[in-house]
Amino acid sequence: MAALPPIANLQAFEAVARRRSFALAAAELHLTASAISHQVARLEAMLDIRLFERSAHGVRLSPAGEHYLLHVGAALSAITTATDDLRQGIRNSLYVHSAPSIASLWLMPRLHHFASAYPDISLNLSAAHTPSDFALGQADIDIRYGIPQWGDLVVEPLFLESIVPLASPAFIKQHKLKRVEQLLEVPLIQSNVSIVQWSDWFGRFTKLRAPDRFSLRFDRAQMSLDAATQGLGVALESAMNAGGHLAGGKLKAVFGMEQAVRVKAHFAVYPERHAKRPAVEAFLSWLHGEAAKTG
Repeated sequence: MAALPPIANLQAFEAVARRRSFALAAAELHLTASAISHQVARLEAMLDIRLFERSAHGVRLSPAGEHYLLHVGAALSAITTATDDLRQGIRNSLYVHSAPSIASLWLMPRLHHFASAYPDISLNLSAAHTPSDFALGQADIDIRYGIPQWGDLVVEPLFLESIVPLASPAFIKQHKLKRVEQLLEVPLIQSNVSIVQWSDWFGRFTKLRAPDRFSLRFDRAQMSLDAATQGLGVALESAMNAGGHLAGGKLKAVFGMEQAVRVKAHFAVYPERHAKRPAVEAFLSWLHGEAAKTG
């Protein structure tokens, strides 16, 4: 049998080919760009063929590299799948990745229900704005926020969300907020990553133009909501994420729920090969059940 290239060399090749960048491949594999370059060079030397064409404009696969990637990529994916399946079978572990705000504001308060219903499943939860990389086996399911543009994955919407101006009752009373135009006279809180911005809300419900500058800006819904509870301004956020704040009386919809922009913004995302895993099926069933209660 012919000697096989080291798996590290193949992983480096596949990552560079997919990312079209030595630097991005290095970041993905937690190595230096120099180490990635050396691994690819060793693979090219072993095969006695050039896999990439390098130039000042970047790197791209050679014709031989394109052909090799078809087989190597499929083989590495098969190894990842087999490893994940074995891991699931032995430990019945479930790895869930989530956008940060829904993880802390919506998912965490409900996890005790899942733990009670499925005590045999070991749940591992991580949260970050950056989506998980299923090719690296980082997660079984990803709860993503944004516009769904993940064509190679199964994408399931969770709920219809109402995006509304929210403020503390004391702030509303202090500024006597009753009319939409009064928003231009008070501090507005900006959520940088929200798919519904103040300009969208103003355009939907008024003929006014949203301000160009904001007193506070955050990249987490939780921080925007916390700032609003402290009376620092009006936040434009999801009533679903703010459910605890609204129920506890810390926040109130300034103009009621009628003036809400309704969107589907959170999705359960996973590779089709994960669909029949018992732990994945159980979590998805539970997740959609909880989402239905929220809606």
